[in-house]
Amino acid sequence: MKLYYSPGACSLSPHIVLREAGLDFQVEKVDLRAKKTESGKDFTAINPKGYIPALQFDDGNILTEGPAIVQYIADKAPQSKLAPANGTLERYRLQELLNFISTELHKNFTPLFNPSFPEEGKKIQRELLGKRFDTLSTQLEKGPFLMGEQFTVADAYLFTVLGWSQFTGIDLSQWPVLKAYHARVAERPNVQAALKAEGLLK
Repeated sequence: MKLYYSPGACSLSPHIVLREAGLDFQVEKVDLRAKKTESGKDFTAINPKGYIPALQFDDGNILTEGPAIVQYIADKAPQSKLAPANGTLERYRLQELLNFISTELHKNFTPLFNPSFPEEGKKIQRELLGKRFDTLSTQLEKGPFLMGEQFTVADAYLFTVLGWSQFTGIDLSQWPVLKAYHARVAERPNVQAALKAEGLLK
């Protein structure tokens, strides 16, 4: 398998999950502006959507969209317990979390990275994200991870998205539970390895 990624972007989530799952994989960096891979390929020929992540299988098939990719990886390594078994209520709880992170956090961060987006609009986005962070803080008071004691693919995704706070004018210290959670996940060896591989950690 090969994961196409951009350092620190949402592709960090499946990168972490691949390492947590212990699967064999390669990574290839993508220049999202030029739409070129590190080896010089046209990325839009790999993923016509033009964005990461994209997971390429050995037979050439491509899977896109982070929540789908991380669940696929988890199901390839059930012993890692990165996702509850399919068909269980717990699996739907996981999907509930992945959808929440994707639509209520990930997409609401996007305008904050746009230099042409009005500052007044960015203020509204930060306030909205703050309300979502309040909800997450309450949930994380119940255990060290989103689903309790077990680290799952949802934690890899939330860790990735929370990391964007430092670049968008959001101080996580307003939510001590979230700040502690982010620091706790950052200490995992596979998270450290993914960060180092992407050049985000020395």
